Amino acid sequence: MASPAFEEIVEDFEFLEDWEDRYRHVIDQGKAMAPLDDALKVPATKVHGCASQVWLHPMIQGGIFRFDGDSDAMIVRGLIAVLRALYNDLPVSDVPKVDARAEMARLGLNDHLSAQRSNGLRSMIERIREVASENA
Repeated sequence: MASPAFEEIVEDFEFLEDWEDRYRHVIDQGKAMAPLDDALKVPATKVHGCASQVWLHPMIQGGIFRFDGDSDAMIVRGLIAVLRALYNDLPVSDVPKVDARAEMARLGLNDHLSAQRSNGLRSMIERIREVASENA
């Protein structure tokens, strides 16, 4: 059920054999993402449960889910970019149906993130699913 943008990341990862190269690729995804406007970095958009500062700003237009996000940690910005590839442009009703854990496992991320980063990733996914469920 992954989007074409996420499938592209999966394909990129298939060519990167070394985990350090994959890690750098995730960071590069975050660097390529436009920063979130400071006016949107407010308590309502902050994700709790992350070791770093994380903000997610969801937008639903015409039944289509999108979100922007930002973090003060480069790897987390990269994870946000990967989640955007996974979820953006899906019908809002499909967002809760995405098995994000399984999709992220296809990238090998579950095995290489620290416990704190894994918890933060889980918190971001929960926030995305909550917003989508409330608006489906």
